Amino acid sequence: MSKLKGRCMCGQIRYDSQAEPLMTAVCHCPDCQRQTGTSFSIVVGLPVDQFEHTGDISIYTTTGESGESVHRHFCGTCGSPIYSLPEAITGLIFLKAGTLDDTSWLQPQSEFFCETA
Repeated sequence: MSKLKGRCMCGQIRYDSQAEPLMTAVCHCPDCQRQTGTSFSIVVGLPVDQFEHTGDISIYTTTGESGESVHRHFCGTCGSPIYSLPEAITGLIFLKAGTLDDTSWLQPQSEFFCETA
């Protein structure tokens, strides 16, 4: 895989990255459950400095299980979650896999917060 591209539901936010994913995972934290309306969220870990987006992105900040902030970036028009930026893990974003243009390659390698699954 040489490039990741994706967008929000309405297309106002578009993104791309030349980076190879560092990881793919299923997150069962309560905030991901609330954000998706289901019991998990599939995320792709990418270096924050190799991710670019266009469009006006909105941010909602929550407090993660670590006690540090998690900045949740989403489209203010359609509400699509795009990525999370946890302060506890510097330099890494967790891209919401459902926003990718091509999800055929996704095979999560790990799961987080299984105790709240």
